[in-house]
Amino acid sequence: MAFVEPITLEGHGLRVSPLALEHEAGLRTAAADGTLWTIRVTSVPEPENTRKYIEEALAMREAGNRFAFVVQDAASGHVLGCSSYHDILPAVKRVEIGYTWYAKSSQRTHVNTACKLLLMTHAFETLGCHVVGWRTDNFNFASQAAIERLGARKDGVIRGHALRRDGTIRDTVMYSLRAGEWPEVRAQLLYALNKPR
Repeated sequence: MAFVEPITLEGHGLRVSPLALEHEAGLRTAAADGTLWTIRVTSVPEPENTRKYIEEALAMREAGNRFAFVVQDAASGHVLGCSSYHDILPAVKRVEIGYTWYAKSSQRTHVNTACKLLLMTHAFETLGCHVVGWRTDNFNFASQAAIERLGARKDGVIRGHALRRDGTIRDTVMYSLRAGEWPEVRAQLLYALNKPR
């Protein structure tokens, strides 16, 4: 039995379910919303490469090191983007959340907070994780701010760590949240989602 099993999570107007080839058209539309693949510090696929992106995610699921989810509006089924558990370490009960991107029209809305709340709740309360981690490009300041808004703590920077899509070498900023910190972070995220706008 795999540490991360297929599951659909719902709440706060979202459905987060295992990414599949049937999501190709919706994910292609989401990727094209805002030409996000042109940003060098993201992993958003070019719309014409959406099927390849999904196939690679499914191969990583089969290998046990990434489990990709599609993020949809629960009422309409409209695909908003995707997120994943990755660098899955069952022996130490740790997952990272990443490969996250949303259509531009879904950014700066409740979507990221709600999606991460669902994934973190599952990681800590069902999978029994001791730690949930995140990583991002040192120049992806929007991603760093979003991770920090989730209550994660900055662990440090791994210099010269990975290649960007344009072939340059990036430094990687690492974050984490421990199980003991989760109850307060959960309460804060729920407050943020439920407060009047």
